[in-house]
Amino acid sequence: MKHETGSTMVAERRGLNRPKLGAFLHSDPAIFPNQEDDYSNYKTGPSPASLASPKYSNSCTPTSGESSPYPMSPWSQPSPYAKSPWIIPSPIINHNLSNNGLIGSIVREEGHVYSLAASGDLLYTGSDSKNIRVWRNLKEFAGFKSNSGLVKAIVISGDKIFTGHQDGKIRIWKTSPKNPSVHKRFGSLPTFKESIKKSFNPNNYVEVRRHRNVLRIKHFDAVSCLSLNREQGLLYSGSWDKTLKVWRISDYKCMESIKAHDDAINSVVAGFDSLVFTGSADGTVKVWRRELEGRGTKHFLVQILLKRENAVTALAVNQESAMVYCGSSDGLVNFWEREKHLSHGGVLRGHKTAVLCLATAGNLVFSGSADKSICAWRRESGGVHICLSVLTGHNGPVKCLAVAEDQDSDEGDQRWIIYSGSLDKSVRVWRVSEDAYLYNYQSPRSRAKRYLTADH
Repeated sequence: MKHETGSTMVAERRGLNRPKLGAFLHSDPAIFPNQEDDYSNYKTGPSPASLASPKYSNSCTPTSGESSPYPMSPWSQPSPYAKSPWIIPSPIINHNLSNNGLIGSIVREEGHVYSLAASGDLLYTGSDSKNIRVWRNLKEFAGFKSNSGLVKAIVISGDKIFTGHQDGKIRIWKTSPKNPSVHKRFGSLPTFKESIKKSFNPNNYVEVRRHRNVLRIKHFDAVSCLSLNREQGLLYSGSWDKTLKVWRISDYKCMESIKAHDDAINSVVAGFDSLVFTGSADGTVKVWRRELEGRGTKHFLVQILLKRENAVTALAVNQESAMVYCGSSDGLVNFWEREKHLSHGGVLRGHKTAVLCLATAGNLVFSGSADKSICAWRRESGGVHICLSVLTGHNGPVKCLAVAEDQDSDEGDQRWIIYSGSLDKSVRVWRVSEDAYLYNYQSPRSRAKRYLTADH
């Protein structure tokens, strides 16, 4: 094992000799007893977020009476893993198994990790320290800092990095063409020029509270999420101010500001067929269609996929299979399929506390949760999903995920690198194969295939 230590940072690589899976599945005492905003990256609204999710209907996911390490949290639910057959030590029955699992860690004692973005061989991390760090091969490569506002979202478009912040600003950074380790502040959204231009017209203002008006093109609360439509050159931003804003990357102009929800927007993702999906603390997932209008575009609400009491905390879209996934505060992952006209495809039940983040790659879906684990799912034909594995190792809720293709994948064995950021101030790096299930040991009680059937 190789360690590199500094005053505040530890990066480590791990090989095959790592702790057994079961060692990570026991509840610990509350990790942040003095922290009031451990879940401040999400708004849950006035509705109760702690309603119990339905019990599991198959042997691979038994219920448990073991309590969550967050007894006072509104996300708190019993852990489903205490008696799971997954914690049985698995003998290595195939050499390829050593290629899957935890392969490294990054720990920097400067704040909870709220956002991640992977681009090529670089990983960008954002935290509540206001710093954006850039990593290459588990080593710090570069870094830059904003003046205010913890970093809640990061997206990358070419040599530009867009970051969404707690203070309601979207900041733009550019990579130096001469030195890729140098990043300079390029501007913010809306631009100063556009703000001045719009400020002279009273119709460009909206009342946000009594005796306070703000420009319609500005977010006046935390920017919680960002998403890119690369083909159209559009950036979408969702905020706790309940609005969805559409930005044109070429000239940084705000094309549209939409009062999209009745509560904070926690997630936005640009999808397929000119669709955009938003998820909110009001418990809804809404579908917006982009249509051409004159020289610009306009988005229209075309469908509400979900309407529940539990807050929607994460969204992800698989562009290739045209699937939409939604994570919520009750620990469930709902999904919809374009082939079925976005009808409800089913529910994935792998967590008993809030799902805080989602990511897709190939035929895989990853869900990170307040229970400190990551479930890796594989989509089969007919909309059936198999839980390949439960990735454990974090000591705090998993707040964000990013996925990149493993460049060392063998022919016929597609592998992915998964980055997970947590409130334990660390980033874990995992490797998962789409065929990993074939190598898993099955206990006698679960010899049958562990399918998560569609629950309509």
